[in-house]
Amino acid sequence: MAVPESIPIAHEPDSRTSTIGRFSGGQFFASITYAFPDGFAMGDGWEEHKQLFVVLHRFDPEGHHQESDIWCAGTWAEQRLRPYGVQSVVARADARLQELLAGLREREFVGIAVRPFQLTAAGVTFGLITECHGEDGDGEADWAELYPDGLGFSAPWGGEYDT
Repeated sequence: MAVPESIPIAHEPDSRTSTIGRFSGGQFFASITYAFPDGFAMGDGWEEHKQLFVVLHRFDPEGHHQESDIWCAGTWAEQRLRPYGVQSVVARADARLQELLAGLREREFVGIAVRPFQLTAAGVTFGLITECHGEDGDGEADWAELYPDGLGFSAPWGGEYDT
């Protein structure tokens, strides 16, 4: 089944889609996610390249991507050096996410429907990108993957994700 024009994403509390919804300016998808730069080959020193990002994608009411706020809180190596306290990479990321969410006027956490989009920041691909995962070989996109979060959406397009 082909990818719909607007892809539903269900709000699921206590899951990886717990910080999505609507606000006075449209819709949003916020997350904290680790990512490697595009094309990175695993090897010695990988901990310096695995970065923790705080992401806030904003969309208009019809689901068109408007802008993204993407901020790197630090690397896996930094988190391992300071795993606890307010200066840890994870604590800084959590604080930044809360700050971004607080800035969304009239925010409510609910399901959204957004259109595919793609951008690159800090050498990492971000976006909701359509792909062909089907076995029928027709080459038609039948999957939408949220990068770099690794959430996949597919038929019956009810908003639930696969990892």
